[in-house]
Amino acid sequence: MSNVSVQDPENAVILETTKGEIVIELRPDLAPKHVDQIKRLSREGFYDGIVFHRVIDGFMAQTGCPQGTGTGGSGTNLPAEFSDEPHVRGIASMARSQDPNSADSQFFICFDDARFLDGQYTVWGKVASGMENVDQIKRGEPVSDPDSIVSMKIVADLDS
Repeated sequence: MSNVSVQDPENAVILETTKGEIVIELRPDLAPKHVDQIKRLSREGFYDGIVFHRVIDGFMAQTGCPQGTGTGGSGTNLPAEFSDEPHVRGIASMARSQDPNSADSQFFICFDDARFLDGQYTVWGKVASGMENVDQIKRGEPVSDPDSIVSMKIVADLDS
């Protein structure tokens, strides 16, 4: 792992992916329950080995389903924490079903502006470094031979 520089190491995650390192700074000010869940699942190793199952060019890369199909999660749904934070390039936001309170473990990273999602999905972070690696994630719905998260850790835990 490289030397990661973030404002708050307790509120940043590092994803080692098959395309390289991605660092996301967490936004507990916007979505405290979602940030807590992302951190808990990261510390449990939940995301390790999970694929980017839905990747749409010019839109987003989605991951976080243990089945790799977009149908699964950790089993803990969260109440929506919608905000005015815009869905722009580099934003990390929670995926969900039609039910606004159905976000669990699946999330997506925006490749480009997706402002039509504003106020309807929970923004919980933003890519601080490694966006060039996000851009390299293999596209598809579903993705054949998909890229994956090798490991996802809290930056504060890297030295421990």
